[in-house]
Amino acid sequence: MSSRNEKQKRNPLSAVKILVGALAFLALSYVMLAVLQHRIRSHSSTNLTGLEKAMQIYGNDSDGKLPPAEDASELKWIGVNYRVPSTDADLRYWLGNMVWYHRFTNEEITAATGLVETEIEESKRKFDIRADNRPEQAKGAPILVLPYPGGRHPRIGFLEGAIEPQRETKLSVFTPWDANSYVVVDVPEAIWSNLGLTYLAHTHIDTIWTKQGIELEKLEWNRYPDGRLDIERKLPNGIAFGVKVRPTKDAVLMEMRLTNGTDKKLTGLRIQNCVMTKMAKGFEQQTNENKVLQNPYAACRSSGGKRWIITAWEGCHRTWANERPPCFHSDPKFPDLEPGQTARLRGRLSFYEGTDIEGEFKRIEPTGWPKERN
Repeated sequence: MSSRNEKQKRNPLSAVKILVGALAFLALSYVMLAVLQHRIRSHSSTNLTGLEKAMQIYGNDSDGKLPPAEDASELKWIGVNYRVPSTDADLRYWLGNMVWYHRFTNEEITAATGLVETEIEESKRKFDIRADNRPEQAKGAPILVLPYPGGRHPRIGFLEGAIEPQRETKLSVFTPWDANSYVVVDVPEAIWSNLGLTYLAHTHIDTIWTKQGIELEKLEWNRYPDGRLDIERKLPNGIAFGVKVRPTKDAVLMEMRLTNGTDKKLTGLRIQNCVMTKMAKGFEQQTNENKVLQNPYAACRSSGGKRWIITAWEGCHRTWANERPPCFHSDPKFPDLEPGQTARLRGRLSFYEGTDIEGEFKRIEPTGWPKERN
């Protein structure tokens, strides 16, 4: 008998130990490979469906309901789009915007600004900004319109269809009957052309830029003392678009401009403009039963039945609504544009108290709102 066989005979467990060790090594290797694959998947948005990415960002309840107003901390948001105020004046403006009007918690202010709670509390004291000392709106003043600060997702549901919303396209329009209620208007939410999805104000499906790995710069609304707002963006291929907003006592008047800065004709210039009702009391129900769509007008009725929010756009090619966010649309279409050409379309948003919504449409029509310049 060989010396090797003699050793195995004296130590019969050695072969078992070797086998167990080999199996343990294989199991460990499998676990490490699985972890590595998970990390790669977690950091590669191209491998995630919209729902998977929403769950990763907002938690498993990607279709969460609106919590009670006193529990605003449950309004989830991922702070990837935060903007740190660059000056004291900027910080004071955004704190007032968030505390006085949007009633943000410190957690939501952190998500919007990147500031930690101690910085937020110190700044509130410095500027004397508290929830109970909000400035009064002057009687007969225009409808209150403010840039939406981010930090709180503007939707209740279908969050997987709006990952990382960009705040520079979004406006808060406050209702005349409740100073704490507002709708968020996304203008534009999306721009389509013969080139494909040319612009999108959140992450959902690929645009012509995300396909190329191009990240668009963050912008801000320009603010004016009389309440007007405007913004302009030039895309990498030369297409430029801009929005002007002018609040009046009766309506918020909007104008969108689109310029073809490419060397080829642009066609199929469809726009999505979205009105989200999550934070308007009485309008937050996830249903389309409270919508009236009569091109170019799209209207949403309150749960009480006597209050309405109405939007309309010149050149409207489609009115529609989605019960999940919830939201409603009057979506316009620009004419085809030759290289160097510019076109403008006008829109509006208004409020109505009553039961004759079609009568209100008829009242609005002769005002000539598509011809009003901002």
